[in-house]
Amino acid sequence: MVSSPNCFEVPRNVNVAPSSFRRTVDAGWRAITVRVVLALWAVLGWGVATSAPTIPKTPEELWALRPIVRPAVPEGGTASKNPIDAFIAKSCRDRGLTTTGPADPLVWLRRVTFDLTGLAPTPAEQESYLEDSSAGGRDKAIARLLGSEQHGVRYGRHWLDVLRYADFDENMPATPGIHYWRDWVIHAINQDLPFDDFVRAQITGNRAAKRKTISPEGHLSEVPPRPEDRFALGFLARGATSPGNADYQLSFSAVETISTAFMGMTIGCAKCHDHFFDPIRQADYYSMKAIFDPLVVRPMDLATPEQVFAHGRSVAEHESRLQRVVEAMRRFVAPYHTQLYEERLSALPPEAQAAIRKPEKQRSAAEQKIAEDYHPILRIDPIKMKAIMTPEVIKEYDGYLKQLAALKAPEPLPVFWTVEDDAKRASEKRYVLTTGDPARPKLSQEVQPGFPLVTRPPEFRDGRRETLADWLTAAENPLLPRVAVNRIWQWHFGSGLHGSANDFGSLGGAPIHPQLLDYLAAEFIAHRYSMKWLHTLIVTSETYQRASRVTADAAIANQRIDPDNRMYWKYPLNRLEAESIRDALLQAAGTLELHLGGKSFDMGGTNVSSNRRTAYVQRGYRSYQEVMPAYLQTFDAEDGRIVCPRRNQTVTAPQALFLMNDSLTEDVSKLFAARLAGEFPGDLTSAVRAGYRQALGRHPTSTEEVRASTYLAGDPSRLKGFSWAVLNLDEFLYLR
Repeated sequence: MVSSPNCFEVPRNVNVAPSSFRRTVDAGWRAITVRVVLALWAVLGWGVATSAPTIPKTPEELWALRPIVRPAVPEGGTASKNPIDAFIAKSCRDRGLTTTGPADPLVWLRRVTFDLTGLAPTPAEQESYLEDSSAGGRDKAIARLLGSEQHGVRYGRHWLDVLRYADFDENMPATPGIHYWRDWVIHAINQDLPFDDFVRAQITGNRAAKRKTISPEGHLSEVPPRPEDRFALGFLARGATSPGNADYQLSFSAVETISTAFMGMTIGCAKCHDHFFDPIRQADYYSMKAIFDPLVVRPMDLATPEQVFAHGRSVAEHESRLQRVVEAMRRFVAPYHTQLYEERLSALPPEAQAAIRKPEKQRSAAEQKIAEDYHPILRIDPIKMKAIMTPEVIKEYDGYLKQLAALKAPEPLPVFWTVEDDAKRASEKRYVLTTGDPARPKLSQEVQPGFPLVTRPPEFRDGRRETLADWLTAAENPLLPRVAVNRIWQWHFGSGLHGSANDFGSLGGAPIHPQLLDYLAAEFIAHRYSMKWLHTLIVTSETYQRASRVTADAAIANQRIDPDNRMYWKYPLNRLEAESIRDALLQAAGTLELHLGGKSFDMGGTNVSSNRRTAYVQRGYRSYQEVMPAYLQTFDAEDGRIVCPRRNQTVTAPQALFLMNDSLTEDVSKLFAARLAGEFPGDLTSAVRAGYRQALGRHPTSTEEVRASTYLAGDPSRLKGFSWAVLNLDEFLYLR
C-alpha cells in the first residue's frame, strides 16, 4: 500500500527525450488542439479565453493534487454559524454583491424535499412544517428526509449517472442481475456508508480498509467482505462485453470511469497519446489498465435449491404446453409454408437447390455453408403466409399465434455477474496499445501495473485492485474528497464550487471557491466521509435557504457583477429531472409506489406499465433496439454510456407537448381530479387549494383562486381540466 504523502510529489524525468521530428509533430498537434479548445471555450460560453491554458509539466503544478489544508473560516459578514455562509458572504462582500433574503417556508420545503428525496412534499408534510418553520423545525424536516429510504433512491440515481449504470448495453453479459448493483448503491447511501468505503467496495468487493485482524488469542485472520458487497462489483462487471474480457473493454471502462468519477482527471485522454494538457503519459493509462486486465466476469447463482427444483418443474411444464401448440400450428400451416418455401427454393441457383435438398448429415462442409447462407432467404415469416391465406384461415392462424404469445416462459433464476482474477491473464505481459487496439500492442513499450501521478511504482502486496483502492482513498490523496464534495454541492445548487466536475486538470481551470472547497473536503474527511453529514451542512446553510426571486434594483446591480450567480447570491432556478417529473405526476394521482429494489421495469408505449419510481425504469443502449423510453430522453436523462457529471437542462417543444398531450398526463389528470373531488366532496374551493398544495407545494393566490373558480363554475367534472392546467404550469417543473 502506498501511504506516504510523497506519492504525490513530482516524478522527475518521466519522458524519454523525443527526436526533433517527434518534438515538432507534438508541438504542432498541441497548438492545433489549444486553438480548438479556445474556440470551444468562447462558443460554449465558458468565458473569453485570450490565451492558452497553462500546461503543467509535473503533477505538483496541478492545484487539485496539492495537499488539502483546512482554511480558517472568515469572520464577519453574516450572523449564521454555518461555515458555508461565512465563505460565501466574504465572496459576495468582496465583489459588492447583495444577497437575497430567505425563501418562503413552503418554497424551501418543496426545494429541500425534492432535493433530498426526489419527491414532492405532501400537504400533510407542509402543514406539519408550517406549524414550526423555525430552525428547529427545519432541522427536524431535514432529519426526516435524510432518514427516508427514498433519499437513497434520489442520490443513488445521481451516483449511478456518474458510475455509468445501465440495464442494457451492447453485448453486456452482466445484464441479468445488474439491478442488484443499483440496489446496493441505494442501500449504501441510505446506510450512510462512508464515501471511501463506498468507493473501495465497488473496486474490490470489500468495504473494509483493514483487511486483517488479530483476535484476542493472537490469531491473524482476514476480514471477510460483507455479503452484500458482492453486488458492489457490478460497477466493474458492467463494463465487460464478453465473459472472458477478451477485448479488454472491462479494463478500459474501469480506468476511464474510476479516473473520471472518483479522481476528476481525464486519464482517458491518454489512451492514444500522452495527455496534451495534464502530466499523464500514455504509459500511465496502460499501467492503470493492467490492474484490471486479469479480470473476467462470471455468473453467480443466487437461487436456493428449492427455487432451482421449482424452476425445473416450471420449465418442463412450459415446454410441454409450448410443444403441443407448436406442433398443432405446424400441421395447420404446412401447406402454405411448403408452397412458399418451394417457390423461393426453385428461384435459387441449381447448385444451391441441390445442396439444400440434401439431408443435413449428407452435406459436405461447402454444401452446409450454402444452406446456411441461403437460410434467411428461405425463412417464411407469418405475414408472408397470411398473404396467401383466406380470411377464415387467417383468423384460425391468429388464434395459434395468440396461444403462443400467451405462453410466457418462466422467469429465469436469479443470477448476478461478478468479477474475478484469472491467474493466467495476471501472468501475461502488458503493453501500450496502438490507438487503444488490443490486437496492436507496442512490444517495445511494456508496462507494469500502476497508476498515474505517483513518484514510485506501488507495491501490490494486497492485490492490484486493493492497492489502487488504498491509494485512492488514502487520507493524503486530495482528489477523492475534493471531487466528491464538488459533485454533492453541484447536485444541490446545479453548479459546483469547481466548474468542471469531471476535470480537475489544467483544462478544467481553477475552482471558483477554492477555500470553501478545501474547507468542506477537510471536514468531509474529519466526519468519516459521511455524505449525510455533508448534505445536512449544505441544506441548513443560509446560502441554500435563499430566495431565487430578486428585487429589480438588486437584480440589475448583481447581474452586472455576477450574471451567472457563481457567488450564490441567490438560489438558482433548477428544473426537475426526468425521474422527479414523472414521480411528481404519479404522486399527484396518488398512485406512486415507493417500495425499493428489484428488477427495472419497461415503461412501454404508454408510460404507465408500472407506477414505481422512475429511478427503476430500464435504461441503456443497443444499436438494434430502442432501450431508453422517449420520455427519459425528452427530459435529458442519460443512457449510461458515458460518465454523466450533470444532467442537461434543456427547454424544448417536446417537453411541453409531453405534459400537454401524453397519455400519462391524461391519465394523471383524471386521477388527480377524482382524488380532489373525493377528498373534498361539494367543496371546490378546498379542492383547488389542495391541488395547488400537492402539485406546486404552496397555497394559490387570491387571483388564482378566482380564476379557478370562474373556470370550474361549480362543476366538479371540470376538475380534470383544472388538474391538467396546474400540472402544465412552468412552476410544476422548476425548483425556485
